[in-house]
Amino acid sequence: MPEPTDQSDPTSPIQGPAPEVAERLRAAKSALRAAILDRRRAAPTQRDGAAIADAALASPAVRDAAAIACYVATAGEPDTGPLLDRLRAAGCRVLLPVLLPDNDLDWGVYEGADALRPGRFELLEPAGPRLGPDAIAAVDAVLVPGLAVSADGHRLGRGGGSYDRALTRLPAGAFTAVVLRRDEVGLDVPVEPHDRPVRAAITPDGVRLFPTADR
Repeated sequence: MPEPTDQSDPTSPIQGPAPEVAERLRAAKSALRAAILDRRRAAPTQRDGAAIADAALASPAVRDAAAIACYVATAGEPDTGPLLDRLRAAGCRVLLPVLLPDNDLDWGVYEGADALRPGRFELLEPAGPRLGPDAIAAVDAVLVPGLAVSADGHRLGRGGGSYDRALTRLPAGAFTAVVLRRDEVGLDVPVEPHDRPVRAAITPDGVRLFPTADR
């Protein structure tokens, strides 16, 4: 699920770095995004949906969850479709994001692929009732999209700040993971004050946990 690109989070209360430092960070992020997107476009068939589902469900944090927030992958992203269907079939309540005009995320329940509809930027979203942005606070785990993640769990998104904002609503200790390709884990990701780290990365090879911290 791509987020709107190259925007800072307007709700962040955190004091940012000096303007020249902030500009260098944004430029470094933009360059890394471009490189990863070019690489994804060069190998668009590496979706690995079945392997992603197997890897995610091998993790107790995902397998034993009663409610999970996930997303519908778009072209170029590792496929989440098989995982969504297996979670739902197992009785898990799966929430999917709905992108709001201010780039925040509302949520709806996944009722199957036939119950999806195009939303903003043609992103697929659930057709049912909206639960509100705070619905994410009631899930046991959150699986988020991304382009890369560092060795200590700092995620590179598309730049819209949607998930950085949503993750602030989680209770302490909630399991968070970014779904990526194999070669997108352990990269040198520039970090801004509003960026929210994740606890793990899910790739077709399995789940990689990052050093524990107060997240």
